[in-house]
Formats: sequence, C-alpha cells, structure tokens
Amino acid sequence: MSSSFAFGSPLIADSHKALIAYLNSTGYTQSAQTIRDELNIPESSFDAATAKRYEGLLEKKWTSVVRLQKKIMDLEAKAVTLQNELDNATPTSLAARKNHDPATWLPRAPARHTLQSHRQPITSVAFHPLFSSLASGSEDCTIKIWDYELGELERTLKSHTKAVLDVDFGGPRGNTLLASCSSDLTIKLWDPADEYKNIRTLPGHDHSVSCVRFIPSGAAGAPLSGNLLASASRDKTIRIWDVTTGYCLRTFRGHGEWVRSLSATFDGRWLLSTSSDQTGRMWDLSQPDSNALKQTFMAHEHVVECCAFAPPSTYANLSSLAGLKKPPPASSSAEYLATGGRDKLIKIFSTNGICVKTLTGHDNWIRSLVFHPGGKYLLSCSDDKTIRCWDLSQEGKCVRVIEAADHFVSCLRWAPSIYKEAVADSGGGLANGTLTNGAKKDEGVKEQIRCLVACGSVDLNVRVFSA
Repeated sequence: MSSSFAFGSPLIADSHKALIAYLNSTGYTQSAQTIRDELNIPESSFDAATAKRYEGLLEKKWTSVVRLQKKIMDLEAKAVTLQNELDNATPTSLAARKNHDPATWLPRAPARHTLQSHRQPITSVAFHPLFSSLASGSEDCTIKIWDYELGELERTLKSHTKAVLDVDFGGPRGNTLLASCSSDLTIKLWDPADEYKNIRTLPGHDHSVSCVRFIPSGAAGAPLSGNLLASASRDKTIRIWDVTTGYCLRTFRGHGEWVRSLSATFDGRWLLSTSSDQTGRMWDLSQPDSNALKQTFMAHEHVVECCAFAPPSTYANLSSLAGLKKPPPASSSAEYLATGGRDKLIKIFSTNGICVKTLTGHDNWIRSLVFHPGGKYLLSCSDDKTIRCWDLSQEGKCVRVIEAADHFVSCLRWAPSIYKEAVADSGGGLANGTLTNGAKKDEGVKEQIRCLVACGSVDLNVRVFSA
C-alpha cells in the first residue's frame, strides 16, 4: 500500500499526522509507531520538523470544537428567547417596535448610553422634568448631572459628607429644584437654574435619610408642581417639608423600623411608605397627623424596599386583575399600588389593603418599581442584575427580562411625561415631578409619554435606555 493511498484526502492525512505528533509529544511513542506502521507512513514524509509542526494541532482543533459548541448553545438560547418574544407579540407590540408607540414601548438592551464617572455604587437616579438632564446619587457622596441625550457628564455636586441615598426633581411651579438626601442625616436642595447651587440644607432627621420625593400640588394648570417635599428616614419617621421656607411642617410616626421608600399620588393627597418592618403604609395628607394613617399593607416576609402608586392609566388592567367589572374613575388618585421586597416578590394591592396579585420571577431583592405611563406594564429592577417588564393586561405575566448591569441594579426611573400646551402656559411648571396621567388637566392638554428609562447599578454605571 503506497503512502499516498494510505493518507487518502489531505484533511484525513493532516488528522493522522496530528494524532501521531500528539502521541509522540505526550510520551506514547509505541502507540504512535503502531499507527505509523498501520498507515505505512515513511520517515521521509514525517521527519522531526514535520512532527513539531503538527504537535499542537489536535488540541487546537479540539478547543475550537468546544468553543463553537458553546457558541451554538448560546445562539440556540437566544433563538428561544426571540421565539418567546414572537409568541407573546401582538400586532400592536410588533407595530410598536417599528414606530415606537410610546403607550407600549419598553426598554431593551443594550442601553443607549452607559454613563461612567462615579467611584462608588449608584443609589438613585432622577430625570429633570423639562431639560435633557439626569441626576444620579452615589455612595461616593456626590451627585452627578448628566446630559442623557449626549451621554456626557455636565457637573458633579459635592456637599454631602456621606453616601447620597436618593435624588428627586420637583418643586414650585416654574422653579424646578433638585432634592437629595444622605446618610449624613441631611436633605439638600439644589437650584438647576443657578448652576445647581446648594440653596438650602434641611436638618432634622436623627438617622440616615433614605428617600426624598416632591409632593405634587394637583393645582389646575400645574398639577405636578408643589412646594412640599416628603422624606423617609432610618429614624422610623416621615417628614413633610416646605422647600420655600425650609421648615419641617409635619412628622409621621407609625413604622416600627427604618422607612425605606416613598411614593405620592399625582394630586398630592396620598403618600405611600415602605419599611424594614415588612409593611407598606398609606397616609392621607389632607388629615391631621394623628389621623393621617389610613391603611397598612402586610404581605411581605422581609424588608419592603420600594413602592409605587399606580397611575389611572393602569386602572382598566388592574381592576380586571382584581376581578372588578368596571375600573374606578381616572379622577381617583389612589386605587392601586405596588410594593417590592427582599423576599424577591412584587405585590400589587388595592388601596383597601387586599393583595390582588403577587409577581414572582426575580432571583434577588427587588430594588425599585415603576409603572409604565401608558398603563399596560409594571417595570422592576433587582439585585439579580435585571429589569423585568410585567404585562398587567396578561395577568402580570413577565414579558421581557433586560440584562441591565454587571452587578445589582439599585434604582430605576421612567422620564416624566411632557404636557403639551400647558408647558407654554406660565413657565412650564406643569411638567415638574415624575408623576403622570389623570390629574385634572386643562382641556386640550395632551400628555406626551417619553420613551426614556434610566437605571443605576452597583457596577458604578448609570444606563439610559431610549427608543
């Protein structure tokens, strides 16, 4: 048998040579010689130099096979995910992907901008109601102001002496302010119109201040403006401040532990709080302090990290989820709410205290909740590094999982809607704050939902998702 016949095709010949070279290099010389004899490969066509050339070929081929196998598995997983999205798609959601219908738009990876500058984990983010500015608070004691359209850092605000735990935009009509709170026990007010000067510091809490939220006034023409600010603290209290005077007007006591988060209704009448005492509480701000606590929500078995009042645009979906035939009127500001906790669960409640739905899917603590202004979805972020989108018209089914960060996702915000016509009317105070839908707006005032979401992470990055 001639050697050329023994080798067959060049590919097979190469495989044989690689096998013999591999056996030689690993010390199995006898096996190598046996194969050479069987294949009738003479010394002349497989000298030491040739053997050296073929030595690593077998291992190289094997590792590339393994690598390709992994790639195939990844692509198969991706195909399954895309198929799931297709299976869940409706004509409207397919149209939304093309035309970005704001009422049904949802964020998707990758983020449009990844903003890097903080040196410690991000704790909070907030959108300016009118300008393309985004504020982020961090454990590095600073607040950074970003231009989210350009993806650039505008300025860094330094005044807090410990971790900044929360930030929020809002305030009097036509005079938007930025509020921040910190582990240094203070709340600070910054004026965006005056180069973000620190115009006021509000002392009063006896422990870390974990959350600040401007309370809308619900006033005709500018329902989202208002001079009241609510704060929640580890001292177990909630305080209401007048930002124009800096005075603390009210103190609510009732939680047995650290108060973690706050959410106000669009008309400024109701305030929701959550706490390490595993409850949520609803306060009626139109009542005196002694009578303000209206409802306690008990369904979590761990710290309740976050909460959100449902806007009226969700009432149709949430009332059917609650088994009601007819949704409540859009003028009613407090009908449903959501809470998220360290028990990895999201609970949707009717404001009468009944839990109407529990959403499961996250693998770690829930850190923030946001209702889609269009009323169809609830978004959540978690220490499992994802943002999840829950379809309220499909029994709260999880319809999208966004791999949003390389570490815990600590905060999430949807940009506040813009109100047409009313913005032109007296300085645009209407758009202040982050609440949307259902306020008694002037006739002809149209809400424009913005397809814009931001999140912050322990990986030190702020990410902006947009259509």
